[in-house]
Amino acid sequence: MDLFKENNEIPNQFLGIINGCSLFLKREDLLHPIVSGNKFRKLKYILKKTISNKIPVIATFGGAFSNHLPATAAAGKKLGLKTIGFVRGEEWKNKIMKSSTLSFCHSQDMKLVCLSRKAYSKKESSFEVIQTLKKFPKFRLIPEGGTEPLGVKGCSEILNSMDLEFDIICSSLGSGGTIAGLINASSNDQKLFGFNALINPSISEVISTYTTKNNWEINSDYTFGGFAKTTRKLIEFMNSFYDKYRIPLDPIYTGKMLFAIFELIKKNKWKRGSKILAIHTGGLQGIASINSKLKNKQLQTLSYSK
Repeated sequence: MDLFKENNEIPNQFLGIINGCSLFLKREDLLHPIVSGNKFRKLKYILKKTISNKIPVIATFGGAFSNHLPATAAAGKKLGLKTIGFVRGEEWKNKIMKSSTLSFCHSQDMKLVCLSRKAYSKKESSFEVIQTLKKFPKFRLIPEGGTEPLGVKGCSEILNSMDLEFDIICSSLGSGGTIAGLINASSNDQKLFGFNALINPSISEVISTYTTKNNWEINSDYTFGGFAKTTRKLIEFMNSFYDKYRIPLDPIYTGKMLFAIFELIKKNKWKRGSKILAIHTGGLQGIASINSKLKNKQLQTLSYSK
């Protein structure tokens, strides 16, 4: 289990004082070169239990721009587990190598099963998933995004005792597990903000199943059109951010969150003197896929890559 050995403290990088607010970024992207950020945290206890139960196969779900699929594929290969990825969209069946995300999964020996969107919406109960998994007497099925009790437990370790000094904790938001773990680890005096990276109106209900605290708020104003969608304004912000801080951001989650934070600070969302900690959740492998998508549309790309 060397993959999940205890790590050194992840640094909180000071970004500066902006409109009277002190902004820091927790560099969870530095946890591991591939299985980084919140995906490392979510998979930690899930895979530890899988191995302790002597289960040889793990299966999970994700799209062609997923951060969860490649993290699972890489972790599985490192730990000697067979991995299966159920991919949203049967159109990817003959285009695996055209997606940097899926081609990486393939390179890590993950078996990729591309599902129609109708089948994917049924997840575990779909005929294709059942038929694939019935070939294996023992397997561990991980939910899309890794959000489940053990995943939330792992994410609660993102914050440490030193982070209690912050007034505001911010994180990007997908399936809800990361923000739930952060909420559970926070003090009642802290305020947690989850920035939606996609359009999912029911996400508050999901988060509420994992926490009893009410010191949190969801912002869905900066989805940029939905999951893995970008705009020229977002790309310009991310390139400018990298030029200034030399920190790469992923365009699916952390880039959108930091864009939102800078905008809200300018709009005086938080009082002057507030100490804000934003969580960099990793996922930098998604840059190549987004850049390829942007190039095909003859649009500006991110000037850096992982």
